[in-house]
Amino acid sequence: MAEKTAAPASESTLAQTFSKGLLEENPSLRQMLGLCPTLAVTTAVTNGLGMGMATTFVLVCSGMVVSLLRKVIPSSVRIPSFITIIASFVTLVMMLVKAYLPALDEALGIYLPLIVVNCIVLGRAEMFASKHGPVEAAADGLGMGLGFTISLTLMSAVREILGAGTFLGVRVLPPFIEPMIIMVMPAGGFAVLGVLIAASVWIEEHPRHKTRYVRKKVGPSASLCAACPINCGIGDPTDEACAKDEFVEMLEAAVTAARREKEEREGDA
Repeated sequence: MAEKTAAPASESTLAQTFSKGLLEENPSLRQMLGLCPTLAVTTAVTNGLGMGMATTFVLVCSGMVVSLLRKVIPSSVRIPSFITIIASFVTLVMMLVKAYLPALDEALGIYLPLIVVNCIVLGRAEMFASKHGPVEAAADGLGMGLGFTISLTLMSAVREILGAGTFLGVRVLPPFIEPMIIMVMPAGGFAVLGVLIAASVWIEEHPRHKTRYVRKKVGPSASLCAACPINCGIGDPTDEACAKDEFVEMLEAAVTAARREKEEREGDA
């Protein structure tokens, strides 16, 4: 019976590990990592897709190898070892891109080998892969890589359409609309990145999406409403109308703790 209940829990953990990189901990939009390639190569959709897929490959492969070797790598040479592992996979990616996608290799330029020192890759190796098993490390790397790829692709699409009037090299804007040259310049990259960050925050903070947080925080049991200080009359903590902001919950917990401490002090007196 225990084995039957352990499998779904493991699958749920893997799903959470994978999904957190898509929005909740998106490397570019929430953690602000890897902004150098995010701003530099996203002038065309092919560039964004290529950089994202290359980084995803390195994230997954290096994460699995770091996880497998985590117990034999001395802590004193941990970071150099991680960089060596990452550099090996980056070299493999560079050779494949140079051999089969020379145009992409020329477009990405120096930013392809710079994946070696990308904060996303080294950060996930240090913070996650070195502390978890290879399956969890692969799920984390895949989720973070896909989140990074989605960010780059969205930025590339907006900048290419508005800045060059094309999408994947095909003209999409009518001839009488002049492209906005600023969109393919650094200022345009910062502007699009800011809009995407605001959009990601709005999506996560929208009341419809807070239900997921409440389910994860308090579970589906309606009996927990008995301990809620807000008498909303809904009776279901997973209902979106009952979802509360994390700051409000923390504030309520602090007030409750302070009130209990005061009552205990008065009782002792």
